[in-house]
Amino acid sequence: MIILKTAEEIAKMRAAGRILAACHREIERMIRPGITTWEIDQFTERFLAGHGATPEQKGYHGYKYATCASVNDVICHGFPKQEALREGDIVTIDMVVNLDGWLADSAWSYGVGAISEKAANLLRATKESLFRGISQAIAGNRIGDVSHAVQVYAEERGYSVVRDFIGHGIGTSMHEGPEVPHYGPAGKGPRLKEGMVFTIEPMLNTGSYRAKVDADGWTARTVDGSLSAQYEHTIAITAEGTIILTEL
Repeated sequence: MIILKTAEEIAKMRAAGRILAACHREIERMIRPGITTWEIDQFTERFLAGHGATPEQKGYHGYKYATCASVNDVICHGFPKQEALREGDIVTIDMVVNLDGWLADSAWSYGVGAISEKAANLLRATKESLFRGISQAIAGNRIGDVSHAVQVYAEERGYSVVRDFIGHGIGTSMHEGPEVPHYGPAGKGPRLKEGMVFTIEPMLNTGSYRAKVDADGWTARTVDGSLSAQYEHTIAITAEGTIILTEL
């Protein structure tokens, strides 16, 4: 079900989103060869607590961590680990922040040290595909306009778009309507209205778009071992236009 938010409710989600964005800014400074995603996870938990917030996904269906940490061929939902990141890795850190019951969700991919041109191009294209989607997230358009903009940009550059994981509405619950695929025809799906809040979170691969899930039941990775990246913002459709809630 799509739950429209008031201006006051969106403001509360914006406050959560600012904390999340500030945490990502600090994580970006931490990323280097030798650091572990476990250290990043522990930092995130402390950072959120210091700002009066909590990690929403911790405990969600038994998930044990404050973040998802997805390295190289892992598409999403990777567990933080005590294995050091290496020069040339790429890592996506995804988190959902709860501030006074209102949520914000954002993921960013980072290069570890000097990365290959192939990896750098993937990161740039994935980030730009997110903003191509956001550019279509305006009142009167449809979800399919967002989806199509992401897919066209990615595929024109030779990347595949993951189908198994999509964006979603968010508010006091982590997953609400509408569903937001990152592929498909324009002009389809729910019409965007003032008060809608949802994530756009394209995951692009250098190889096949297909995913497989590890025995842990969470970690999703590319079927062919190709690289994967993800960028995600939570956005709100308002009378003043589209607002990105998860940026400073």
